[in-house]
Amino acid sequence: MALSDALLPEFDQEMAGVRKTLARVPADKFDWRPHEKSGSMMWLAGHIANLVGWASMTISTDELLAIFDKNVGEARAAVAGATDETLMQPWTLLHKGLTTFSMPRTAIIRSFVMNHLIHHRAQLGVYLHLNDVPVPSIYGTSADEDPFA
Repeated sequence: MALSDALLPEFDQEMAGVRKTLARVPADKFDWRPHEKSGSMMWLAGHIANLVGWASMTISTDELLAIFDKNVGEARAAVAGATDETLMQPWTLLHKGLTTFSMPRTAIIRSFVMNHLIHHRAQLGVYLHLNDVPVPSIYGTSADEDPFA
């Protein structure tokens, strides 16, 4: 089995959960933040929408989902079209010319893209919950939604 075939089911599952969460972001709460040191709900939602493709920030829910869907499509196509050789090649993140880390591309996709996205999706779920917006079920039921009911 190709590495891309092993990554795509997880990718598809996580992107569906992220999209459900982003769709709940209320336009009247874009500036809300749980603490003065926290990013605003719009900043967090925009970061999540752009994480997949690192595109520019957006200011409305419709644009947010459109950017997310575009980035997911491009990222999925890149993973699907990658050979095992490409996915096992190292990718290096530099900061001011110094290596921050270097890992095989498959590890970057799982940690730096998908796990990073999962982390921020959960953070956005807290933001939604604190604003009485129903949090979608992702891996089963949530306190607000039971897909099996």
